[in-house]
Amino acid sequence: MTDRIIEFERVVAGYSPSLTILNETTLDARRGEITLLIGPNGAGKSTVLKTLFGILVPRDGEVRFEGRRINGRAPRDLLAEGIAFVPQGRNLFPSLSVLHNLELGGITLPRAELPARIEEVLQRFPRIRQRTQNQASTLSGGEQKQLEVGRALLLRPRVLLIDEPSIGLSPRLVHDVMTLLRGLADAGTTVLMVEQNVRTALKYADRALVLEMGRLALDRPAAELLGDPDLNRLFLGGKAARVDAGRPP
Repeated sequence: MTDRIIEFERVVAGYSPSLTILNETTLDARRGEITLLIGPNGAGKSTVLKTLFGILVPRDGEVRFEGRRINGRAPRDLLAEGIAFVPQGRNLFPSLSVLHNLELGGITLPRAELPARIEEVLQRFPRIRQRTQNQASTLSGGEQKQLEVGRALLLRPRVLLIDEPSIGLSPRLVHDVMTLLRGLADAGTTVLMVEQNVRTALKYADRALVLEMGRLALDRPAAELLGDPDLNRLFLGGKAARVDAGRPP
């Protein structure tokens, strides 16, 4: 069985004492796999990523990375531990060049090491290499997403959290981004992804976790779920209890 690198155990978290999103959420992500979080709006998918990355602090329960409790750790500390986060939407410095955006992504690295790390990223993204002196705002949507992912990869993360990578992209660019994530996972990076384009994402993922009202409702192999005639119901909401969510992983 693949190692569990991320674990949530009965985690309670939200955006205020009166707005609880995760209700004793228990789930895990496994080393070198793409784990896809799906479910209706408000189910807690993005909240899982924010809680894991230290943007939200759990009110109860435990979050573990490689078996160690990380509740309340700051994002900067988690970056140093090997966890990177690419949030939803565009998160670049639009008036700065592509190169400067990359340099800012590696601000925690030793200065002497940064050029080699940037070169490593540019080898993955030849189109970005051609645009290093351009302002980030002049890049296409697909190029901007590549730059965001590349900036996260500067730190050689062991876990990559990515929220809605396909937003605003053409089908071709969605394929390119998913292929990139699949390649990262095959090379050993653990990917935990939230994605509304469920059918496409399932083709690249290893596992799918369905959340309903802040709880894990279903944990199944992605290929198996892709063929489930009830997929739309599971994604849009409704009880998933008739499917065995408690089966052994």
